[in-house]
Amino acid sequence: MSGEDRLTELEIALAHQTQTVEELSTEMANQGARIERLEKSIKALVGRLLELEESAAPRAEITKPPHY
Repeated sequence: MSGEDRLTELEIALAHQTQTVEELSTEMANQGARIERLEKSIKALVGRLLELEESAAPRAEITKPPHY
């Protein structure tokens, strides 16, 4: 294998690696955005759940048992 052939193969390999890194970077950005949306959804659902818990069952007063 000549030096020029070796250089060409290295350039091809570098081009493929560069493309892969760019694709992975894009995918990471997409995943980050999705995680943020999911976190917002979870916070909203937790808030709604807490509101439903408060409105569904009134809290019982703390009293002494009858045998005291």
